[in-house]
Amino acid sequence: MLLVPLYEHPADRPDDWELLIRCAGRLHSVVLNPASGPGEAPDERFEAVSRRLREAGVPVLGYTDTDYGRRPHAEVVRDLLRHRDWYGADGAFLDQASPDPALLPHYGRLAVAARAAGARTLVLNPGVHPHPGYAELADLLVTFEGPWDAYRDAAVPPWTADHPAQRFCHLVYAVPPGAPAAELAEQRGAAVHCAVPGAGAHPWGTLPHALGAAR
Repeated sequence: MLLVPLYEHPADRPDDWELLIRCAGRLHSVVLNPASGPGEAPDERFEAVSRRLREAGVPVLGYTDTDYGRRPHAEVVRDLLRHRDWYGADGAFLDQASPDPALLPHYGRLAVAARAAGARTLVLNPGVHPHPGYAELADLLVTFEGPWDAYRDAAVPPWTADHPAQRFCHLVYAVPPGAPAAELAEQRGAAVHCAVPGAGAHPWGTLPHALGAAR
């Protein structure tokens, strides 16, 4: 299944958003990110694509930066509520999550707040394998985010074998056409993934290779 972080405005890339909606049956979820979070005011274009995705049965995850535990709890909760109230988001994508065991209580409180804000799907993205305790807080844990060259040699810690593959996600960018990213994700115990061609500072402005044939 595909978790797709498409960080592009629907007015700028309408065809990409239409393709996502058309491919709803292949999607685990879509990350909605109007302005590195919900922004300062509602955006009707994002509200429209969020509504259509949810009508198609796709969970919509509101992007919220946690700055590796440095961002205040109240600011994170504010963003969660804006995603819910402005865009109808029924899930949360807590980005830049810390992997540090010392911050487990902080993220535990954020998990409770996300559920209280209506998140039926909670994703934590440390982008690396964190302390095993983080697997108990979220529905899905992103244990790799990085380029294809690093992904090919990435190691998997033994503790992940104690959890079902549906609990893990790998986000891989700078992936060349034909690279076996989905196969590698499956071999490494991640049932959810996204492999995109984008690179540089903004790789998540491109759709996954897996949807290329549906264009």
